[in-house]
Amino acid sequence: MRPDGQKPEIVYVIDDDAALRRTVARLLQRQGYTVECYGSGLVFLNDIEAKQPGCILLDIRMPAVSGLKLQEALASQGVTWPLVILSGHGDITAAVTAMKAGACDFVQKPYQGKALVAAIKAAFLKWEQQDSGTSETGRSAELLAKLSKRELEVLQALGRGLPNKLTAHELGISIRTVEMHRANLMGKLGVRSLSEALRIAFEAGMLSRDAR
Repeated sequence: MRPDGQKPEIVYVIDDDAALRRTVARLLQRQGYTVECYGSGLVFLNDIEAKQPGCILLDIRMPAVSGLKLQEALASQGVTWPLVILSGHGDITAAVTAMKAGACDFVQKPYQGKALVAAIKAAFLKWEQQDSGTSETGRSAELLAKLSKRELEVLQALGRGLPNKLTAHELGISIRTVEMHRANLMGKLGVRSLSEALRIAFEAGMLSRDAR
């Protein structure tokens, strides 16, 4: 803990891409964060008992131990630090699985600096709210109440990791209609990314974090 009683804003970047680790570290350090980088999830697990709590920025695809396996290992050790996932465009289903398991957010590669920083800030904020007993549940429920029945169905399908094509088949509508509903629901929720929309759905309890 810092002298002012607040959690130290440390970010642990875990990714097997050395160039990405350096770039992300510089970006977050400019925002005032302390950054520690790891090229292996196993090394991080071995070090974790000696580390101060912070936010974990974790790549899904890594050799030896994947991001999802590392997330499971952290949970089994009772580590409840905020966690943000880095995923490629082909890893959306895995990223949704990570959110169901408790990840705060996911950011797609190639990432945008502003989106990555925003995700880290939101993760720290959520962590503070959990400790103080405050919750975003009520606000998230109010936002979801703005959606039509069909928009909710599309959001639920996205929360199960279904791409637009499978969502369209399941709901009996065209892909273009799915895309329209997706754009509309994101506008009503006031978000710019799928991860933000899913975070609202999880916070409101519309999507279960226990679902598999």
